[in-house]
Amino acid sequence: IKIDGIDIKDLRQEDLHSTMGYVPQKGILFGGSIKGNILFGNDEYDDQVMIEAAQIAQAESFIEEMEDRYDHNISQGGTNVSGGQRQRLSIARAIAKNPLIYIFDDSFSALDYRTDQKLRKLLDEKIHATKLIVAQRINTIRYADQIIVLDQGTIVGKGTHQELLKSCSVYQEIASSQLTKEEM
Repeated sequence: IKIDGIDIKDLRQEDLHSTMGYVPQKGILFGGSIKGNILFGNDEYDDQVMIEAAQIAQAESFIEEMEDRYDHNISQGGTNVSGGQRQRLSIARAIAKNPLIYIFDDSFSALDYRTDQKLRKLLDEKIHATKLIVAQRINTIRYADQIIVLDQGTIVGKGTHQELLKSCSVYQEIASSQLTKEEM
């Protein structure tokens, strides 16, 4: 595996990790301000980076409704915000880091369909980096350049949405359970 032409075996682990922004399925927040959570891991403190990351992650609207906005205190683990808000703040943190590679590990599942759609649209428009998205919802990955279908940990299909609808029975089964005939 190479990143920008460099074999990852030749990179120090710290340097390899700095190239990635990882968002797990369950959003993780730290005790402190929203600002501190979004800019965690960002070596260069910048309000504009923080605000743009919140906008892309669809977090700005609920942040602006809070009395202290970006200075609002988040409890350890983010127990004082909803699951969707926690997830959007975790996504904003990854965006603010500005990595070469984003890994979204089923991190859109806590979002409603409309928020998921807006967020993915802005990611496509504003983030020019490699994005790996692990998802169970077809609509989350439907327009990906390449979809890899796993069944029991084995790759059973690879291609675009349309290609997989024609060639992969596992994908067809998932799609038929989630999409209308018109969407397929």
